[in-house]
Amino acid sequence: MLSSMALKVWLLRSALKSTSVVLRECGVLSRKKGTCASLTLKYGTSTSVITGPSHSNNETVLTGIGSFTIQPVGNYTRAIIKKKPVMQSQLSDLPPTMLKMEYAAVPLAQTYVHFICPDLNESEKLKLKTEQLIAKVWRDEADRSSTEQSFVHFLTHFILTSKIRNYQEHLHKHTKDKANKRWMLMAIDRRKKLLKHLRVTCYDAFEHVCQQLGITYTFPPEYYRHATLRWLAKKALCIKVFKEVQKHKLEQRKKIKQTPPPKLAEPAKTAATGTQ
Repeated sequence: MLSSMALKVWLLRSALKSTSVVLRECGVLSRKKGTCASLTLKYGTSTSVITGPSHSNNETVLTGIGSFTIQPVGNYTRAIIKKKPVMQSQLSDLPPTMLKMEYAAVPLAQTYVHFICPDLNESEKLKLKTEQLIAKVWRDEADRSSTEQSFVHFLTHFILTSKIRNYQEHLHKHTKDKANKRWMLMAIDRRKKLLKHLRVTCYDAFEHVCQQLGITYTFPPEYYRHATLRWLAKKALCIKVFKEVQKHKLEQRKKIKQTPPPKLAEPAKTAATGTQ
């Protein structure tokens, strides 16, 4: 008698437990997707589904364990998340055994490089990369006093190129960082201004710098203001009037060329009798 009662209690508990699991998982799905699809019970092999509200009342209809019925819901695919292309860092070509700038000139440091070489931080690596760019651009390492070389040093040392690329790598990962984006745009404007001056003063150095650093110089736009509809209509009208005036002047020139030049009046012949 007691064993049959214990068996009934155990069956009732397992049924209630499986029902609560189904309801809990269905509630989670309904919050996420707004629908409740068919769920496989963890405590049984049968698939049970929950119906929507009945016509008689707004309660859920439960007909038994493993025999709930509702209309099947389509399994909609999720949106495909596009992965961003991995941007190669400009600091990736630096060897891990590279010393700091202060220790590079020490001869003993080169022999014990594996023992004293610490892990360089980001700012130290950026300094080393900047020095590499300076050495790459310099034509003569002994000449550091001329205007061209000092200008190139200023161009590469102050954020321009190495810092700009560092900002680009950071913004590729953190697209919503407005502060670093503003600093990057300011550095780009500064570099454009210096390149413009270098292009006017020394064009050979300008070509050399752009070729070595991989910079593409673009000319500034003609107008910085916003092109409104009124301004566009006015500009189109001015161009049309200018073309009509040029056409009218061309026709006048053709008419002048086609008309023969006026003949000069011949002087009156004097009587031969008076002269004799």
